[in-house]
Amino acid sequence: MLARQSLRHAISILLISLFLIGMNSLGFAAVAPVAPTAPEVGTVRPGTVPTSPTSPTPPASSATLEQIRVSSDDNAFRLVFDMSAIPVYTVSVVDSPFQVEIEFYGTINHSSTSQLSFNDQFVDKMRLVDLGGGRLKAIVSLKLPVYPKVQVMSAPTRLVVDLQKSYDYKTENVIAPGIKYIEMVRGRSEGPIKAFILDVDLKSGYTIRPVLSNDVVAGLETVSDMAARTNAIAMINGPFFSRNGEIIGLLKMDGVIINTPDIARTALGVLPNNRIIMDMVFYEGIVELPSGVRLNLDGVDRGRGESNLILYNEYNAYWTMTQPGGMEYIIRNGQVVSTNEYNTVIPAGAQILSASGRSAWLVQDLKVGSRVKITQTLGPLWDTTVHAIKDNQLFLATLTEEFGSDVAGGRAPRTAVGVTKEGHILLVVVDGRRRTSVGFSLLELAQFMQELGSVDAMNFDGGGSSEMMIGDQIVNRPSDGRERPMAAAIAVVRQQRLAK
Repeated sequence: MLARQSLRHAISILLISLFLIGMNSLGFAAVAPVAPTAPEVGTVRPGTVPTSPTSPTPPASSATLEQIRVSSDDNAFRLVFDMSAIPVYTVSVVDSPFQVEIEFYGTINHSSTSQLSFNDQFVDKMRLVDLGGGRLKAIVSLKLPVYPKVQVMSAPTRLVVDLQKSYDYKTENVIAPGIKYIEMVRGRSEGPIKAFILDVDLKSGYTIRPVLSNDVVAGLETVSDMAARTNAIAMINGPFFSRNGEIIGLLKMDGVIINTPDIARTALGVLPNNRIIMDMVFYEGIVELPSGVRLNLDGVDRGRGESNLILYNEYNAYWTMTQPGGMEYIIRNGQVVSTNEYNTVIPAGAQILSASGRSAWLVQDLKVGSRVKITQTLGPLWDTTVHAIKDNQLFLATLTEEFGSDVAGGRAPRTAVGVTKEGHILLVVVDGRRRTSVGFSLLELAQFMQELGSVDAMNFDGGGSSEMMIGDQIVNRPSDGRERPMAAAIAVVRQQRLAK
């Protein structure tokens, strides 16, 4: 765990308690952005189409290409085009196929080059194609994203295109008062990174809250469907979950504990004053029988095993979905009002105590009319939270919280939430498993969250689950190639919507 003054909680692997660079006078163009945006002096930026002061189709034979030379180092792959004159040209970065295209107008190829292959981590090969009518195109096939930077030289006349391997660029947009959306593109030797960041000033009237799929624990739903239902300003994916929709960890919504973890893990909580807290949280649930015997609850709104005492509430679903081999007690206002053997319908405002195995034997004397006292606690401070989402810590906690190497190690798409010293919330999604973004390890994610200004941060479900929506638009590229249905998400809403 990092020091408090740097990043006290580093990154946690979430389970859920509450719950991510002079342009000369010649023409440039770009197709399908796969690298930074917004041109600087001497650069060509994919994603924009700067205007050319001259015609894109000058007379044929206005220039000749005499020779092509290449060189490479850790920072850039350089293409040098020796020419009789600099014609109008365009430099484009194309996503599919993955390549840089340099097109010359009014140019004849007098070089001996038609195709070159390279032993380079980023650049595969280049071929020259005569398109006719004085149009000549150099097509550079890529292995990893690059950022083109162009220089025009004289005496001798040369066009120099540096395919930069190391770059760092970001764009910022205010999408609502107090909410800033940031996209970051970063080139590194390990591969590129693309991150999507929402910076939310909670003092501007916003808060975050968890959203359940289908408004219940059971079942799964896509983030876009959840966003449409809740009219959220923005939304990211939430905690780890099981295929049946059961959340792996702690979830508390509107003051009600909905799901509990097997072991203590890091949690994010929203206090009534809208302050965000993060810490390790322990759950304890006690059932006191009429005889005075006190029994520990094994969980809330989760599958009942062979010998468990589970508490269900109306957030679970319409029924408990338990199997035969136990007994269930419908409790209202601390009193048993009905009993059933299994798969009991959950009435509004009621709780169901479900027992199996030895636990069923211990509560066998309960009957209609019996008084039962149920106490649940997350600790004095956490009991006051309105919402809470729970997961694990990064370093040693990835072991103590029993997460395997498939989650804790390797680069992957990531989702995280951070809190800045000013009290802003940072919602971050990093794409991964793509040539345009390789993803982060958890350590790299922790360092990135610290770089963004987080003093506390935790990691949520990642991989194909990592997703960010702003309004009704998915801004990142989920690694599955489509949305993954999931159990819960985290929404940015106006604060007056905090209560149900």
